[in-house]
Amino acid sequence: MRFDVVTLFPELVNSLIASGVVGRAAGQDIINLTCWNPRNYTQDRHQTVDDRSYGGGPGMVMKVEPLRDTVRDIKQQTVFNAETGRVIYLSPQGKRLDQAAVKELAKCSQLIFIAGRYEGVDERFIETEVDEEWSLGDYVLSGGELPAMVMIDAIARMIPGVLGDEESAEQDSFMNQLLDHPHYTRPELIDDLKVPAVLTSGNHKKIEQWRRQQSLGRTWLRRPDLLNELELSDADRKLLDQFIAEHSG
Repeated sequence: MRFDVVTLFPELVNSLIASGVVGRAAGQDIINLTCWNPRNYTQDRHQTVDDRSYGGGPGMVMKVEPLRDTVRDIKQQTVFNAETGRVIYLSPQGKRLDQAAVKELAKCSQLIFIAGRYEGVDERFIETEVDEEWSLGDYVLSGGELPAMVMIDAIARMIPGVLGDEESAEQDSFMNQLLDHPHYTRPELIDDLKVPAVLTSGNHKKIEQWRRQQSLGRTWLRRPDLLNELELSDADRKLLDQFIAEHSG
């Protein structure tokens, strides 16, 4: 899968492939991450990419031409497929990203991210060049680089071959609209805190059942809104009721 990021700070985004899961995937050519600086598409000696806002107000607005020319050059050089690719603008006004959206975006062949700065970008660029707007949440950051990096990391995890264990992604929180169960590792006893006995029992059926119950219970405790969207099976309802009873007791 190919990721292209239009950014004034390519060194920031490139740090994503310096290490970790995404870096390993890039090194194995499972994904491709390329940064494009719109300053390289300006026509003046100052490489101007922003200007004052019409109507007044604080801050600067990123200009249409450098961004538009950058995106169009990316499409030409990479043979962009409009049916399987997307141009995404990172904005607090966009749709809020969740795991379901991540799974859908992972089906694309190419994603072009626009990392805005200052007060934002000229609306005419969004109207003519952007396919979708996405947000990480109801807050404002200094630029779109960090949201782009978060999205790339989340999406890359869904691509076959990126994770060492293909089941890792399937067991992540939100993959089945539930939070993940607790995890433990050696030593078995530390500071009088012991690993739950079921996990050392060797009984895989009971371990699976315990993990499912913990996942349901954690979701009930921390994100009950997620449970409201689920139709629980009779088995899941029984496990959750047991968890609630034990927690209340």
